[in-house]
Amino acid sequence: MKLLALESSCDETSAAVIEDGYIVSNIISSQIELHAQYGGVVPELATREHLRNVPIVVREALNKASIKPSDLDCVAATRGPGLPGALMTGLRAGQSMARALKIPFMGIHHHEAHLYSAWINENKISLDDFKPSIGLIVSGGHTLLVLVEEPLRHRVLGGTLDDAAGECFDKTAKLLGLKYPGGPLMDKLAQRGNPQTYFFPRPMLHDKSYDFSFSGLKTAVRYFLEENPKLIEEDQFLYDICASVQAAIVEVLVGKVIQAAKNLKVSCITMAGGVSANSQLRAALSKACKVRNFQLKVATGPLCADNAGMIGALAWLKFSQGLSSDSLDEDPKPHWDLPENFANINKRAF
Repeated sequence: MKLLALESSCDETSAAVIEDGYIVSNIISSQIELHAQYGGVVPELATREHLRNVPIVVREALNKASIKPSDLDCVAATRGPGLPGALMTGLRAGQSMARALKIPFMGIHHHEAHLYSAWINENKISLDDFKPSIGLIVSGGHTLLVLVEEPLRHRVLGGTLDDAAGECFDKTAKLLGLKYPGGPLMDKLAQRGNPQTYFFPRPMLHDKSYDFSFSGLKTAVRYFLEENPKLIEEDQFLYDICASVQAAIVEVLVGKVIQAAKNLKVSCITMAGGVSANSQLRAALSKACKVRNFQLKVATGPLCADNAGMIGALAWLKFSQGLSSDSLDEDPKPHWDLPENFANINKRAF
């Protein structure tokens, strides 16, 4: 089975080809340089760039996979959540191709694709060694804890009540005068700093719920900078505050996911999303899992960020499990909660 997938939920335009479960091409066109001029993603500009880039990445993905549109068996695209105009571009392109080729189409939930991207190994999604797990989805717009009870059956435990972890990184970086996107730059600068130099709050770390809140941490940094304006001129201060803020975010994320695994008696943890590429977060979670003899699976390379490979891999998994295709008239869902418990298997699409 050959499947084409599209991703356009925010500021990456991506197309991928999946063949019999393998990601044989995964083309990503980033808009970072464009949006960096404005200090963040501008929705109207993102939509314009998707309109320009979708035909380009689709053509490149098909060429790299050495197939023609007529060779495709199905098409998938991100349906939500995300920026309305951006989602519309990729979704309608995918639906149009499926309609023209008279093949099935499936709209995919962006966060669900992140959730299962941790199970992609050597460009193939495989749940042969699956075990119940706690999934941490951590990105610029969302922070979620999910219990995955069995393949394609999961339950949301908690999420962000305000700012997500990645959003906290980026907004803190902006307060420090760093360029967008600030999260990766903060990670780099933090490696030269001392995380114990300054103490910032760990919001909801000891709360009994599995929810997150990072707006208070961001506010604490803003007040600290207002009270110590001269410190910002020192290079070492920049390194130390990046390390200190990062330490607070990482401690909350690791603490919450480990507590969830312990409470629910689960011995496997997965992590995906753009912030999962943070070096300190990976190191801290790896150490915490090793101490407790938990298995840890983390999305790798470009699969951490927004990409069509994870969209296509999940669509392939669903099609192969017998889940039916979607209507070609479905609209985007910009505010779409992560669906739970895909227990009803419908007739096969093929």
